[in-house]
Amino acid sequence: MKHLIASFALLITSFLAVAETMTPEDPWEGFNRSIFSFNETVDEYGLKPLAQGYDAITPNFMQKGVSNFFSNLGEIPNTFNNLLQGKWDETASSTSRFLINTTIGLLGLFDVASAMGIEQYNEDFGQTLGYWGVGSGPYLVLPFFGPSTARDASGMVVDYSIYDGMDLYDFNSDEKWIGRGLNAIQTRAKYLSAERMIFGDRYSFLRDVYIQTREGEVKDISSTRDSSALTTPMPAASEGMQDSWRSEGDSWGETDSWGETDSWGEEL
Repeated sequence: MKHLIASFALLITSFLAVAETMTPEDPWEGFNRSIFSFNETVDEYGLKPLAQGYDAITPNFMQKGVSNFFSNLGEIPNTFNNLLQGKWDETASSTSRFLINTTIGLLGLFDVASAMGIEQYNEDFGQTLGYWGVGSGPYLVLPFFGPSTARDASGMVVDYSIYDGMDLYDFNSDEKWIGRGLNAIQTRAKYLSAERMIFGDRYSFLRDVYIQTREGEVKDISSTRDSSALTTPMPAASEGMQDSWRSEGDSWGETDSWGETDSWGEEL
């Protein structure tokens, strides 16, 4: 009986110790880590080597053009979500950016709007839900897409359901998938240099940076609102750490004729 009581006490003690170390925002950590491990494997043997090869053979100005093109397609959901949040100046800015870059900027290859001083305001439906008071819910790692939350994952479904930037052009199905693949590789290439800033447990680092950054974006207190979210595609980081993470990812650190310095200076 004594042994049984001792074993039960040990079990309770172990349970409490684990509970104390759990992150409240990440109650599904076991599941999330398994998906994270899957994504890391896909990245290590697939996406990262492709991104490294792409980065090695593709001139910077071409990479910048590709990034600008897909960023310009994103101005339509930016406009939509800024409008839903009642941000009239930001809505006008996103609309102007799309019209200017699509025309003068040659389908968005050149970021003329930024050169004209028109700021970019990236917004997605997850941010719109957060703006109107919907809580983030538990942290969630999505296969292939990476860090998210229950709210942001739901918002992603809406974003992808109502708008596909490729529909603006007369692309067939194969060309659309090639475009999406190029966008994924280009996005991954932006993060190659920034990886050296990850320290400690990689899963925890990326989780904490994502949660902190998204909170700032939803509350419009992020110092880098014009960054991508990812979206692919990041210990709780200070604002300085977030700024460094966002400013050392690629070799486009200088302003050039392709547009302003992008916020990653540049996740899966």
